[in-house]
Amino acid sequence: MEPRILGLHHVTAIAGNAQRNYDFYTKVLGLRMVKKTVNFDDPGTYHFYFGDETGSAGTILTFFPWTNITAGRRGTGQATEIGYSVPEGSFDFWMKRFDAHGVTYNKPSTKFGEQYLTFLDPDGLKLELIVSKTADTRTPWTTPEVGADVATRGFHTVTLTLASVAATADILTDVFGYKLLEQHVNRYRYTTDAVQTAAYIDLVEVPGEGRSLTAGGSVHHIAFRVKDDEAELAIRQKLLAKGMQPTPQIDRDYFHSVYFREPGGVLFEIATDNPGFTVDEPLAELGTRLMLPKQHEPRRAQLEAVLPPIS
Repeated sequence: MEPRILGLHHVTAIAGNAQRNYDFYTKVLGLRMVKKTVNFDDPGTYHFYFGDETGSAGTILTFFPWTNITAGRRGTGQATEIGYSVPEGSFDFWMKRFDAHGVTYNKPSTKFGEQYLTFLDPDGLKLELIVSKTADTRTPWTTPEVGADVATRGFHTVTLTLASVAATADILTDVFGYKLLEQHVNRYRYTTDAVQTAAYIDLVEVPGEGRSLTAGGSVHHIAFRVKDDEAELAIRQKLLAKGMQPTPQIDRDYFHSVYFREPGGVLFEIATDNPGFTVDEPLAELGTRLMLPKQHEPRRAQLEAVLPPIS
């Protein structure tokens, strides 16, 4: 069988204050801290992973929290909206919760026949809660304040804002196996039938809009899921044949990655399911202590001294 992209794997964004970021995603949104590690290339900075119980592909939102980072700017060449799937009837809960925690949000609206609620995280990252037209049976992570009847299930959609959608759409369809599902004005929804959830990418074409600035409150890259190394390397070959310039495969401890910048300017990653987040922590203890990449382990004392404490 030809290797396939299996929807979204994770999304990585940039934050400012690490404690504020941790508090918002674990306490307000009720996600699990799946892994607390550091940026491979800048180990004096955390890399947080938030998701479901196991850190399932399609649920993982990750952050590089850089203290005092300047604010980013949404624009072309960027992933500009991250959509989470939530149960029908949960919006009243979320709006009351957002009011209680001072979260900026808009009134619910509809696109492609689905209700959605837009809100901003403390750094201005734009997120959406979406009631999917198709049943989302994923088991959510819950907390005493965010129960299973309202909790996020994982990703529904990621939206890319582009000056032109054609070349990006060609990568999605010809290499990744996505198909155009719906279009409304300048928004094009692409989907894959390889998975039931985390399967949508929206492309929004705005030729007159300014270029984005990737900084605080911005998406750094989006990662697409593959089953294993063999599938990843096969898709890398397809990208090379398309004239893209993918990196060699890189070991990120919890998955193996290939990166490339798609024609519209967004940084894409291909990430494997293997080996997963329990490779260095048992399931019950995920995210409870600082885990360092092996190359940075000798510097643990030094890094723990410069990383801000998280309570």
